[in-house]
Amino acid sequence: MSKKPLILGIESSCDETAASIISENDQGNPIVLSNIVSSQVDIHKEFGGVVPELAARSHIEKIDWIVEKAIDDSGININEIDAVASTAGPGLIVCLSVGLSFGKAFAASLNKPFIAVNHLEGHALSPKLNSELNYPYLLLLISGGHSQYLSVKNLSEYKRLGTTIDDAIGEAFDKTAKLLGIEFPGGPQIEVLAKKGDPNKYHLPKPIFNKGGCNLSFAGLKTAVLKITKEIKTKQEKFDLAASFQKTIIDILGKKTKIAFNEFEKQIKPKEKKFVIAGGVAANREIRKMLIQLCKDQNYEPIFPPIELCGDNAAMIAMVGLEKYKLKQFSNLDYPAKPRWALDENAKFLKGAGVKL
Repeated sequence: MSKKPLILGIESSCDETAASIISENDQGNPIVLSNIVSSQVDIHKEFGGVVPELAARSHIEKIDWIVEKAIDDSGININEIDAVASTAGPGLIVCLSVGLSFGKAFAASLNKPFIAVNHLEGHALSPKLNSELNYPYLLLLISGGHSQYLSVKNLSEYKRLGTTIDDAIGEAFDKTAKLLGIEFPGGPQIEVLAKKGDPNKYHLPKPIFNKGGCNLSFAGLKTAVLKITKEIKTKQEKFDLAASFQKTIIDILGKKTKIAFNEFEKQIKPKEKKFVIAGGVAANREIRKMLIQLCKDQNYEPIFPPIELCGDNAAMIAMVGLEKYKLKQFSNLDYPAKPRWALDENAKFLKGAGVKL
């Protein structure tokens, strides 16, 4: 029986220091042998957001121990590792550089191949860690820094169908939480507060709701929330605003996803209609519920990563590494960190004043 590949994945694009070992079974399906994630919430809490220099320093202090723990927990010998995959972008360059440099040095010391990974491709492939997923499929990537609809034709073959022209959806959640007085990271707490509120109390704007295809905009929504928070006097009003904000997001995603379905079918004409929802915001249960129902109505199969793999982690980086390893798609040891790195590198940049949809 041939040896199954063992891939070490390393992630340090923002404020999680993470390492993972994955392999595959006899059927060729991935197996996560270890997945260690160290969060920096306590470090950045007092600043209300991630401070790049502090994040990078924390990565430097922890990465050696995190990688060692991932190897120990996996039960393998260090010399059995077949390749090292590190996030090369997009992200905060001072943070990316820590994991990228460590991964290169580790691969060189073992004389094993090194694989530079696009963090977004990690999210795109993360459902492969727990489900059968064949190409092509439609992807909704929703996280703190990204909101995109993409047609995934194959490994490294992406066509962007829609994106945010301003804030990412996770950013909108975090900023709204901050306005409501919730400590960083506040985005996930919006869901908790929303359960106690009336989602129809406040009628919030839905920017570019009726234009722009499946492109998204959340800046105007955030501004409306800011104005209302100045008039809020009770806890119940805070709960109502959280519920109204979440409902507005759900309404926007519902409409834009229908448009994305149509675009995907026009371009691909898929035999199987599969819809992958990945990224940190994919953990929001109310958003999940709406998208699952929408898929049922439109004859799509909804596919999510496990909740614990929605946020930044190294198992998804190792997953991309595994796919590239099998195709012998290796990177040079001088591969640069890329703070900006689009999945669809031919897509037009759609941010800033004067955007034409």
